[in-house]
Amino acid sequence: MAGSMRFVATGDSFITRRLPDTPELREITALVKSAEACLTNFEVVTPGDAFPNAVSGGTWSKAPYGVIPDLQALGFNLFGWANNHTLDYAYDGLANTYAAFERYGAVHAGVGRNLAEAAKPRYLEAPSGRVALISITSTFHETNTAGQQRPDMQGRPGVNMLRSSTVYTLPPADLERLKALADAAGVNDNTIMRIKSGLLPPLKDGVVAFGAHRFRAGDAAGTHTTANAADVARTVAGISEARRQGDYVVISLHGHEMTGSDKRVPARFLVDFARACIDAGAHAVVAHGPHVMRGVEVYKGRPILHGLGNFIFQNELIDDLPQDFYEKWGLGLTDSVADGVDKRNANNTIGFPANPWIWKSVIARWEMEGESLKSLELVPIEMGYGQHRSQRGTPKLSNDPSILAHLAELSEPFGTRIEVADGVGRVVLAGG
Repeated sequence: MAGSMRFVATGDSFITRRLPDTPELREITALVKSAEACLTNFEVVTPGDAFPNAVSGGTWSKAPYGVIPDLQALGFNLFGWANNHTLDYAYDGLANTYAAFERYGAVHAGVGRNLAEAAKPRYLEAPSGRVALISITSTFHETNTAGQQRPDMQGRPGVNMLRSSTVYTLPPADLERLKALADAAGVNDNTIMRIKSGLLPPLKDGVVAFGAHRFRAGDAAGTHTTANAADVARTVAGISEARRQGDYVVISLHGHEMTGSDKRVPARFLVDFARACIDAGAHAVVAHGPHVMRGVEVYKGRPILHGLGNFIFQNELIDDLPQDFYEKWGLGLTDSVADGVDKRNANNTIGFPANPWIWKSVIARWEMEGESLKSLELVPIEMGYGQHRSQRGTPKLSNDPSILAHLAELSEPFGTRIEVADGVGRVVLAGG
């Protein structure tokens, strides 16, 4: 493929209010519009008058329809929205958001009336080529997954999901002690009953259950995560189609899962999945979800952005929330959103407001020349850590040197070196 294409991508746009016209946002707009294909993760819904779901992605996300054209005015023309908030307002909220994207002529992916529609590539007709977007999430409530069509049964609305399984290993002696503890305490009684009743498949040979967790014997204690083979195959098939129907393929991957207790390090199955997408022909994988940055990798000459953190983060400024939220924090019918947020964050002393890395991240900008990555830049932004909640959450360009230094440290395990010049991080490419 001849010619070149410039891309921009951000992490999570948890946008719950209209964007003002400010000098800071004009600078962001100029940066975004320096590329042709510009992607963000849309981590809210525009539900209209839909009722709230019984479960949410953490906070029941809710935004006015106008946030979509506001993001378009910033320069974004690709929207992934397969994530853990897509069904916050149940199926009506999903349908109303889908209709809003269509009304504003947005290219959006990852959600549909059934699994085939949620998984299919969506295309941006850019001046320098046709860009395909596939959006998928590994973080979801089981009721949020899109269902596959059958000849005798319609599908189910929902998200394009990447399921995974986790198996823990213990040395044989420790595994035997765990099994004895489970038997003595009756932890597995319900599982045993359901297997005998034909409601669950039998455990695989060598697997020991401890409640919802599964263990095997191993040389040492550890955690092993694996992506669902059918979900990987469906994504690979979508990449194959998009390669033939378009010029470039970008994957939007939403995943909170981590290694150990460090949100900055992605779970192994997320790394393996991202690499499988590149192996299948994708030109870039843009990941997000944990609301903090993760490392940058150049795999087989293609960028994998394992976590771009937040771009817009306004989850404290939702106009109203369901009673389920208030009950979770021991509040009643006369309490307000402000009361709930103060209780959840212990008056800004814990949670998101207390973590500076929630409010610092980067915008990624890269250029492909034909099939080859020509350059990859990382532009630091900040969203107002320590400011009043009405003032934080909206991005502006940053000259804080700690942002790129932190990202360089996170990227070292992937063999990535980032050089900083004029306040911008530049990934050192092979041969560069």
